Amino acid sequence: MKVLLVGAGGVGEAVAVMASGRGYLSGLVVGDISLERARFVAERATAAATATGGTPAAPTTAEAIRLDASDTRAIAAAAQERGCDVVFNACDPRFVMPIFDAALAAGADYLDMAMSLSHPHPEHPHERVGVMLGDEQFAKQAEFESKGRLALVGCGVEPGLSDVFARYAADELFSSVSEIGVRDGANLEVEGYDFAPTFSIWTTIEECLNPPLIYERGRGWFTTEPFSEPEVFEFPEGIGPATCVNVEHEEVVLIPKWLNVGRATFKYGLGDEFIGVLQTLHMLGLDVTTPVTVGGHEVSPRDVVAACLPDPATLGDRMKGKTCAGTAVWGTGKDGAPRSVYLYHVSDNEETMAKHGCQAVVWQTAIAPVAALELRAGGEWQGAGVLGPEAFDPRPLLELLHEYGEHWHVREDPPRS
Repeated sequence: MKVLLVGAGGVGEAVAVMASGRGYLSGLVVGDISLERARFVAERATAAATATGGTPAAPTTAEAIRLDASDTRAIAAAAQERGCDVVFNACDPRFVMPIFDAALAAGADYLDMAMSLSHPHPEHPHERVGVMLGDEQFAKQAEFESKGRLALVGCGVEPGLSDVFARYAADELFSSVSEIGVRDGANLEVEGYDFAPTFSIWTTIEECLNPPLIYERGRGWFTTEPFSEPEVFEFPEGIGPATCVNVEHEEVVLIPKWLNVGRATFKYGLGDEFIGVLQTLHMLGLDVTTPVTVGGHEVSPRDVVAACLPDPATLGDRMKGKTCAGTAVWGTGKDGAPRSVYLYHVSDNEETMAKHGCQAVVWQTAIAPVAALELRAGGEWQGAGVLGPEAFDPRPLLELLHEYGEHWHVREDPPRS
């Protein structure tokens, strides 16, 4: 399998290092707007491939190219000219559609970790859905099917591994599911910064300030105010309790498409300080992406915010703590009794930096898509069209994670009364 990786940021770097180290790639092309950054990631990938001991399938080198993620024609041409089987999108969500369309034009498979952007309802943004996350991609289902190509969408950690957890629980642990709620929390700290997000601030602003999406059987999808329905959730492995709030996220779109569930939600343990910063950015208009004129130049306020903050990929040596991605499931167990579980994966920054030289959040984001690529290469995950992780047997991916040394767990919680 030959892969065109579009985006050489923190997550792209983690993907390149992990995938090349597994030895199932016949070639890797790393494309980024910064050729210098693409070369750095390609060199790390080549070193990871060499460290496997010369596995025949592993590439001896990874190629770096300059590539604009907004240029569909250039991406399609790069994939075709280099004979790439998969276009892997490791960019933030604003670039989903150009890269998605490029894969379709090139006749390649496609994989992303975040889906096409939503657009709030024009009159009732906090009650009704407008354009939902992924709507633009699902509209091209027939086109991917007709070419016999797979677009595996929302396959990072959240969405991605969280969705695999949901499918596993529905298949293996429950006879019926009343609610699935993805719950994300961390106790990460960054030394030397009063405010330093550990993931893309552009993406964080997008998902946290958009109207959160909720699904209920009989009602369908609807929206609420940002940061609604606060609840205290106990996170494992020393992270502890955190107040989690509703946030817009792809799982709420994907899970009900494939699983029979009464309710679906996504909640982040953001903390009061982080929420306060986001609310201030919104109040000042610094969250918008529409350019404004400053000194004769047009700039996006959100891009300015991102440029003023440290690059999350560079914070690993200043970070300490853990991040937890997981899926809480409530319903009736196989024995007919009420059951509540939390399936989760914890990433410890000290461990990911020591083993892989990548900070915990970006490394955790890369795990599931790299495993999914390996399953696609080996034929365990097959399909055509635009599909989420729930469309596939979850067991091969979960078993492969253990082989990677990335362990996931099922915690039994008190059932709801």
